Amino acid sequence: MKKPIRSDLAWSTVDRIVVRGKDLPGEILGHLNLGDMAFLELTGRVPNERESKIFNAMVVTLVEHGVTPSAIVARMTYLGAPEAMQAAVAAGLIGLGSVFVGSMEGVARMLSEFPDKKSIIAGNKRIPGLGHPLHKPVDPRTVRLFEIARETGFYGKYCKLMEEIAKEKKLTLNATGAIGALACELDLDWKCVRGLGVMARAVGLVGHLLEETRQPMAEEIWHMVDEQATAHFHVAAAAAANSGEGAALTTTVDLTKGA
Repeated sequence: MKKPIRSDLAWSTVDRIVVRGKDLPGEILGHLNLGDMAFLELTGRVPNERESKIFNAMVVTLVEHGVTPSAIVARMTYLGAPEAMQAAVAAGLIGLGSVFVGSMEGVARMLSEFPDKKSIIAGNKRIPGLGHPLHKPVDPRTVRLFEIARETGFYGKYCKLMEEIAKEKKLTLNATGAIGALACELDLDWKCVRGLGVMARAVGLVGHLLEETRQPMAEEIWHMVDEQATAHFHVAAAAAANSGEGAALTTTVDLTKGA
């Protein structure tokens, strides 16, 4: 017998919508902020005050970080398909992998699977959550997140372990490293941790796309990259034209007829 299809997240009727056992209009709307709603969706319960504070801090950290690769991709996609904001947001989110934003999943999984500093360093050639091209030697986001973690009682063994590893490797403990550790302190399943970055950065990308409608930069980026990427061809063409060999650069060969 086939296993029946089942979901425990939500259900609805003509006059009711129930999410994780709570009535959406009566118990959620006006009572939970977006971060608390996400926590409910992922864990099946409403966070307490301390959990709400640290969880919201984690996701707010990931909303915005400037004109990053994901923001550029979103803007470029919007340039070609301005009628489909959702496609532009999706395009930006696709790049949240092991290097940008998504590395916190790697941190949470690593901390879940390796018991101590020695085994982590021995078992991982490249340790996620360490290093940053801009924020060094200290990532200010990490500092603040761990301050909030201490205030709320969530600065525990995983946070300490990541700080110890960063110190030994002499690398910055970046924000995704901190968030991966805090996800473990909250006992979140590591498989959902990248999703925190996805939902948070989606908000930021909508902001970038709104700005693109008012202060566009995508087309300028396109022309600037194209100009720089093909500059050597234009230099060669100009040199050939000056030497009388310009025709050679524009001659095409029909391979079906031979040279």
